[in-house]
Amino acid sequence: MPDNKNANNKSNILRKAIFWTFLSVVFFALVYYLQLFSILSPNIRILEGEHHYVNFKFPFVYVRGDDNGEIIALNGKPTPPQHSRINFPLSVEGVKQGQANLEFALFGRIPLRYVTINILPEINMVPGGHSIGIKIHSDGVSVVGFYHFPSGGVSSSPARNAGIKLGDSILAVEGEKVKNVKHTAELLQKAARKGSFTITIRRKDRVQDVSITPQHSDLDQEYRIGAYIRDTTAGVGTLSFYHPESLLYGALGHVIVDTDTRKPVDMSSGEIVKANIVHINPAQRGQPGEKTGVFLNQNDLSGSIDKNTPFGIFGHLEKVQGFVSPFQDPIPVALASQVKNGPAQLLTVLEGDTIRCFDMEIERVMPQKSPADKGLIIRITDRDLLKATGGIVQGMSGSPIIQDGKLVGVVTHVFVNDPRRGYGIFMEWMIHTADSTP
Repeated sequence: MPDNKNANNKSNILRKAIFWTFLSVVFFALVYYLQLFSILSPNIRILEGEHHYVNFKFPFVYVRGDDNGEIIALNGKPTPPQHSRINFPLSVEGVKQGQANLEFALFGRIPLRYVTINILPEINMVPGGHSIGIKIHSDGVSVVGFYHFPSGGVSSSPARNAGIKLGDSILAVEGEKVKNVKHTAELLQKAARKGSFTITIRRKDRVQDVSITPQHSDLDQEYRIGAYIRDTTAGVGTLSFYHPESLLYGALGHVIVDTDTRKPVDMSSGEIVKANIVHINPAQRGQPGEKTGVFLNQNDLSGSIDKNTPFGIFGHLEKVQGFVSPFQDPIPVALASQVKNGPAQLLTVLEGDTIRCFDMEIERVMPQKSPADKGLIIRITDRDLLKATGGIVQGMSGSPIIQDGKLVGVVTHVFVNDPRRGYGIFMEWMIHTADSTP
């Protein structure tokens, strides 16, 4: 009996040892996985000929690749086709353009992380800073407000009663496509005299027909629907970059919204022209400032607006000439992963059409692995710029940001309660959007 009892005790101890060893290995692997998950992105972008550093130390981690060392190198050596032990910190070098895949595994057995690495060509763009006049024509006409009028002693707004909403685009009246505000008003008047009629609207991505019953206004003896409409949006902004050969350009760094509805303008066409800055209303705490510019229909700068996106407006320049800028030639565009906290410069116009360079600070870089806005928190430090504008003002959106000789982003938004500070967007996302299909 004692021998059986001792055997059972040894067996229990062995089982417990195996159990706790298994739990330790699982816990160890889980900790590794969580650390790799937080530190190592599943998608890494590197410029050809440059390095990406993974700055941590993990023992017992093995790696293998599928590119035979043709696309990337790890710590100066070709990627191993079979699991091999690697030394950290790890340097990943972009050897040539293409895509490679890596698998990280604990002890070469337990998969921890799969990583796709894209080696991209260096892109060079001419930094902007030019003040531009922006004119956008909407697709159809936009409903920007409602009004009530007396009709038979009752206040009425037939458009609102019919379910029309701010930001809706009127595309047609009784099946006839509208051209502009004047044409739409004529169609509405004609249809209203016959009683109820149908209009075609777009709400976001949905097109639908809405029936409206106009009311006779006691004020002017005309039939009305009680809606304000607009077909054109205009403003002043800043050119961010352009390609000297294709003349592809980007500006603003954010979507253009209707000033009344605060919704993105559903554009049919648009153009940019040269603008001269004639006055600046400085920003104050709680009160955004503004650049005032006059549109100049000259041949110095003009172009089409092909896209109005969350990352800015994009199109092609017809001409850009006669400007003096601190950056006349193309410079490299930085990837989002290359931008860092620290000093930088921005280009913008304070008077006339003279582009000047001003000091600023990138206070915080938001880690972003895919296109998104507000990737940078920035602060204006230049005394001349602060004296003239109080910080970031309307019309400065799109001003390019330069760091270490690279085009890293643009100014997009201001902190209303601290106009010296604001947001910026990574230039990589603007270039990606400019180069993608509409």
